[in-house]
Amino acid sequence: MKHIIIAACILLVDFSAGFYLPGMAPVNYCNKNDLDKNCKSDILMYVNRLNTEESVIPYEYNYFDFCPPPDSAESPVENLGQVVFGERIRPSAYKLTFMKNATCEKLCTKRYNAQSESRLSTLRKGISLNYQHHWIVDNMPVTSCYITEDERTFCTTGFPMGCFWRQGRNTCNMNINTDKDSLFLYNHVDLTITYHSGAAEEWGTKFGGNGGRIISVKVVPRSIKHDDGLDCNIRTPLEIPKNLQGDFEITYSYSVTFVPNNTIKWSSRWDYILESMPHTNIQWFSILNSLVIVLFLSGMVAMILLRTLHKDIARYNQIDSGEDAQEEFGWKLVHGDVFRPPRKGMLLSVLLGSGVQVLCMTLVTLAFACLGFLSPANRGALMTCAMVLYVLMGTPAGYTSAIIYKSFGGEKWKSNVLLTSMLCPGFVFGLFFIMNLVLWSQGSSAAVPFTTLLALLALWFLVSVPLTFVGAYFGFRKRALEHPVRTNQIPRLIPEQSIYTKPVPGIIMGGVLPFGCIFIQLFFILNSIWSSQMYYMFGFLFLVFIILVITCAETTVLLCYFHLCAEDYHWWWRSYLTSGFTAMYLFLYCCHYFYSKLQIEGYPSSFLYFGYTLIMVFLFNLLTGTIGFFACFWFIRKIYSVVKVD
Repeated sequence: MKHIIIAACILLVDFSAGFYLPGMAPVNYCNKNDLDKNCKSDILMYVNRLNTEESVIPYEYNYFDFCPPPDSAESPVENLGQVVFGERIRPSAYKLTFMKNATCEKLCTKRYNAQSESRLSTLRKGISLNYQHHWIVDNMPVTSCYITEDERTFCTTGFPMGCFWRQGRNTCNMNINTDKDSLFLYNHVDLTITYHSGAAEEWGTKFGGNGGRIISVKVVPRSIKHDDGLDCNIRTPLEIPKNLQGDFEITYSYSVTFVPNNTIKWSSRWDYILESMPHTNIQWFSILNSLVIVLFLSGMVAMILLRTLHKDIARYNQIDSGEDAQEEFGWKLVHGDVFRPPRKGMLLSVLLGSGVQVLCMTLVTLAFACLGFLSPANRGALMTCAMVLYVLMGTPAGYTSAIIYKSFGGEKWKSNVLLTSMLCPGFVFGLFFIMNLVLWSQGSSAAVPFTTLLALLALWFLVSVPLTFVGAYFGFRKRALEHPVRTNQIPRLIPEQSIYTKPVPGIIMGGVLPFGCIFIQLFFILNSIWSSQMYYMFGFLFLVFIILVITCAETTVLLCYFHLCAEDYHWWWRSYLTSGFTAMYLFLYCCHYFYSKLQIEGYPSSFLYFGYTLIMVFLFNLLTGTIGFFACFWFIRKIYSVVKVD
């Protein structure tokens, strides 16, 4: 069994890493003298927003007063996911021509004086907070590579806009002779563009060896003080003055070198980025062994439960006389109350409907991701797919909420439909809108434009709400669920419970095992969100998600059985909260990650971090709570349908 899981995981990861979205065809470049309608000579470089691990607030490229692009340059079309995530891809002023090297080319010169002190102050702020550039060439991120202490090559998808020298902390990789705190701007970049000439390929021979496909673009930033003329061999760094006195100039420059490489194919050009991402090459088999242990433990729990339950059912069905019936104990004694409708049944049915909506969205999104449709090459596709699927899954949400509410004997069907379509999405959108106001006030590029907010509202009210009404219509038209046993008119008295069978301890313990399945993957996911690292292990994530579903279901069923044996029949809300409490451990882990891994400064950034965390925790609570409820619902209907009840 262990070898099968290992093989399946490797196949899923390899398949998802090597597959690209259809339509994202490679671009052929060629020399200017060999122009063809199927090739290009000009290489477009785009710049994305700048971000940092010390702040949640990103900014657009032009916020820091870098060299502006030509007026005729057009920005590429961004999808919904890119806009919501705050990506702002803009054209750059860099002019790159295929197979044409450039040495110390001037980009532009920025001049500052007393009237433009604010622009220089913004530049100081970006350097001191270690904001990172993110450039794109041929749909590939421009990477910065260096050698680690263990002699491995580490490539990151961004590079700093500058460095600082402070007492006790130095981020500059150059010799600096100063005793005072200083800020240095990287105003020069050395670009190395590696291309596959394809001499043996059909498309390569077409251009007579003067064509190729870009494999990688690597950058080495430098700080150069261009005093007289343009000289990129100067070793004196460009220091940004703390107090501007007189005029100050910044000259931006760049160099480009083209290097052929026919050993790496275009389809494998992302490998060097994904393989060198930090923490992604950890002990795969140790993680897998831990998952197998969790799965094995869950299997053992299920075996013990089924074996004990089989004996209970056999003993109950052998009871024939009334004298024997008086000796009954355990879960059969509460058969007349186990299907008694819970308090706040309306709210529970609404949460379950929204949980089914999140569950369906997660399953379909992970399926697309495993097939490679949401690869890193397709920016914003993951978020776009998740939002569109969430909107389209309004029908199963309305159907589930209606049929559960009807089984509770509820009659306020209008309130049920409205709450299902408005409560949970409204909570998420309200939090998102409040955080968007904070981003607006900070002038951040992550602030969603007003037109995009209107588009999100249109998706909600014009698509999701009608689909929820359609699902609720079919749910209320269906006959109410028939329970296997009748409910008594007078509720049974629940005996005094021990500390182990009381609701709160059971709920707290119920989330431990499911959280143990996901906390390793959670570390990678948080890194991808807050540390600008790419997440691509969707095959492995899909296996972890399946194990999470199984563990939530089995843990909830086991604790539900113990409570029924203790003659406590209040299982409706408890089954939801038992597995749903995994979200609380998720919140605690996010708090630990904030204080131990991140260096976020400022109240706005902290507010945004915990705001986004609250949205993630709420959706995860809906997901895990719904899984636990329906597992317990199926279990209880099953066991009470196979026993003889007088």
